Amino acid sequence: MLSNRQLFLRHVAQTSDAPMALEIEKAEGMYLYSTDGKKYMDLISGIAVSNLGHRHPNVLKAINEQSEKYLHTLVYGEFVLSPQVKLATLLAEMLPESLNCCYFVNSGAEATEGALKLSKRYTGRPNIVAFKNAYHGSTIAAMSLMSDEYFTQAFRPLLPGIRHLNFNNLNDLEQIDNTCACVIVETVRAEGGVEKPNTGYLQSLRKRCDETGTLLIFDEIQVGCGRTGSIFAFEQYNVVPDILLLAKGFGGGMPIGTFISSHEIMQVLTHDPVLGHITTFGGHPICAAAAFATMQTLKDEFETLIKTIPEKEKLFIELLGNSPHIKEIRSAGLFMAVELENFDRLMAVIKECIKNGLITDWFLFNSHSLRIAPPLIITEEEIRWACSVILNALEITK
Repeated sequence: MLSNRQLFLRHVAQTSDAPMALEIEKAEGMYLYSTDGKKYMDLISGIAVSNLGHRHPNVLKAINEQSEKYLHTLVYGEFVLSPQVKLATLLAEMLPESLNCCYFVNSGAEATEGALKLSKRYTGRPNIVAFKNAYHGSTIAAMSLMSDEYFTQAFRPLLPGIRHLNFNNLNDLEQIDNTCACVIVETVRAEGGVEKPNTGYLQSLRKRCDETGTLLIFDEIQVGCGRTGSIFAFEQYNVVPDILLLAKGFGGGMPIGTFISSHEIMQVLTHDPVLGHITTFGGHPICAAAAFATMQTLKDEFETLIKTIPEKEKLFIELLGNSPHIKEIRSAGLFMAVELENFDRLMAVIKECIKNGLITDWFLFNSHSLRIAPPLIITEEEIRWACSVILNALEITK
């Protein structure tokens, strides 16, 4: 009889020829447990998904309560569904006044797709501005926003009219003109290895968009929902986008995303043509209930979950910062890139960490930096243990 691992490799489509292939039996809080009984600390939150930890009780309660009422009813936007209404209302209360209308989808890539369509429809313009070494999803349109030929060349032709700028380069902003429907940018750059905007850069970007009538999209799919030390990362930069993207940690472990804009902008999807953007399962009642519980928890427990992030960030940096094997640590709250000398060394460290019960990873466009993005519930004791494992791995693999 074939094992689960063998069946996984045979029947589940793979994304690489070397999957991690840990067989997880259960998860709780900071930890994953494999079928052989081994315990792993999840230091990457399932890639920025489990911001509240695995199976947070508030999220589980919301899922269970909604499952007793109804699941799917009809395609998105036709029925008045309480979980969607509650979630949209909560987000409107938490966000600036101009971000008051949500379109719920199933994932971050779909949020990107919806935002691009909305921008083109609202402005009537053909071109889109993105940034080099940015990731917004793997569908054809979202992939078109990537500048890296390694990831895109096999899937051409891609969406036309994409301009790729250098992040934090003020001179490049001149390439934004009145043919551009939108500029899409990560508020804090993720897959390049945690890159924050320079002082005043997002303000200059906002100003250029205003001058040219171009919509500004902030992609907070990976860096929103508390990750960088505020519920929404843009709150730290005093710039409000025209469209905001959320997903990943937004659902507390359930698949849901959203693109959020003003009611005025969003209304263009209702006519010429009608059903300008449609989805069957977007805003699924159970996923919407889980997202509501997640965002309400971040709001209610702000003092313990969000306000303590700078202290936790500082502790990580203090514990790792003196290692002679680390070239640099870049951080934005509980999102960090620990830079090593090369990819081979990085992979050796990752494997050693996993061997010792600590799950870490790297970045798509930065293959020499270690990813640290733990659930926000991580304690001081757990930070100290995780750092000891990393430091030990650095010594063993030198």
